[in-house]
Amino acid sequence: MEKQHRIAQLYGYAVCLVSVITFLISVASLVGAVFNLSDPLHAQGYGYSRQPSLASFENYKMDVLRSQQEGQESSAPGYVPDDETLRSMYEAAKDERIQSVKLQARRTITVDSLLIIVCITLFAFHWLWIRRSARKAVSVG
Repeated sequence: MEKQHRIAQLYGYAVCLVSVITFLISVASLVGAVFNLSDPLHAQGYGYSRQPSLASFENYKMDVLRSQQEGQESSAPGYVPDDETLRSMYEAAKDERIQSVKLQARRTITVDSLLIIVCITLFAFHWLWIRRSARKAVSVG
């Protein structure tokens, strides 16, 4: 009987430990997603490191022109779009980035919130279960 009680206690404490660790990771991820949602244009992650800068139109223009110069052969002249075309490209890229980061941040917030609820539920249930079984073991033993 004592061995079964010890195994049950180990199981309960293991679930509580995993719940606490998952809770902490989810909270950290949730905070990052809230920051990304508050400023989607400057959000980190989501694979945007290699795209032209969207901080301003001038930065975007320089990045596009620089990437065209790097991608073309030295003897062949490349197409250089006018400012109006570049501006519309910039606005479209900026809108797409904002929408994409907002969607990703909302998804992360939803998933992490659900994980936090599950972690709290699992922890509370198992912690109370361990305490009840410990009281029973003391009263029986």
